[in-house]
Amino acid sequence: MTWGVIMVYFYVGLGGVAGSLLRFFLSVIAVDLWGREFPIGTLVINLSGSFLLGWLTSHFISSKKLHPYLFTALTSGVIGSYTTFSTFCYETVHLFESGEYIFGFFYLFVSLYGGLFFVKAGMKLSKQVKKSRRVL
Repeated sequence: MTWGVIMVYFYVGLGGVAGSLLRFFLSVIAVDLWGREFPIGTLVINLSGSFLLGWLTSHFISSKKLHPYLFTALTSGVIGSYTTFSTFCYETVHLFESGEYIFGFFYLFVSLYGGLFFVKAGMKLSKQVKKSRRVL
């Protein structure tokens, strides 16, 4: 294993710590604000993570202004641990098993299509920012 590979693992690990702590912090705040009836915290986290991943990949891959190690740490580390697909799956199943079919389908629909929408929105915003910088 080369030094570069070791450093990628190290940076992804640090990013993972940061992303999971941020997810936990925001989940606690969401429960305090809105309760546990609907998993709004996970929904907000997954949608915002989708947006950030779309923006980061669109912005930094084309501009090549970010070191590949840092890019991997941000995308795989921070955002990978920040978003919560397994939690989303569990909460969806739990809503259906609890008889909350309307909430279950709503959560499934908004998470899936909202995630796709926010990835695209992040990519579009990144492109607009790049265009506006070229004009200046």
